[in-house]
Amino acid sequence: MRSDGHRVVTYDARGHGASTRTPATTTREAHVQDAVALIEALDLAPVTLLGQSLGGHTAMLPAASHPELVTSLILIEAGPAGPSPDLPAQIATWLDSWPIPFTSLAEAEAFLGHEAWTRTLERREDGWHPSFDRTTIIASVAELATTAYWEQWSRIVCPTFLVQGEHGTMRPDERPAMLARRPDTVTVRIPGAAHDVHLDQPTRLHEAIAAFLPA
Repeated sequence: MRSDGHRVVTYDARGHGASTRTPATTTREAHVQDAVALIEALDLAPVTLLGQSLGGHTAMLPAASHPELVTSLILIEAGPAGPSPDLPAQIATWLDSWPIPFTSLAEAEAFLGHEAWTRTLERREDGWHPSFDRTTIIASVAELATTAYWEQWSRIVCPTFLVQGEHGTMRPDERPAMLARRPDTVTVRIPGAAHDVHLDQPTRLHEAIAAFLPA
């Protein structure tokens, strides 16, 4: 988006990437506070918030609670639906399926499906290991297992763009329910993409976002 004249600021959410591996808390409110603190510390407001999956959910919440900071919201494979009681177990099962340690980055890429997933792996004597803490990652989705966020979704007043992958993982009834509450929401489904739309179809995603954002 920088090529379109937009300033882009990214950060690693707590417990992810290069952020603190085992933060004191991983609540949804803590993630919201992190996003708001970044916006305020860098004097960015008002901003367009964009996030994918759990990051999209994080972007949605400050758009609801701090409308003065947000001019528009872009959600990629993310929404307010819940509760999802099986989600922590699903994440745990997936993480436990990783054949750790990976013997090479090529092996890791082949298993994980994209080179981007290998960027935070750490090389140790016996091979490549994830840098994240398993318990922290699972705890990060704990509230999604028990809570829905339709009230927050209904409070959002800024222009909103929902992007789904053709083969994404959002519930079939989530998009219709989102539109029923906020019919002005712009939506698009990206062909040839699954949950990681930004990895599967980056050019198509860029084109869709550019069409939504003001020049």
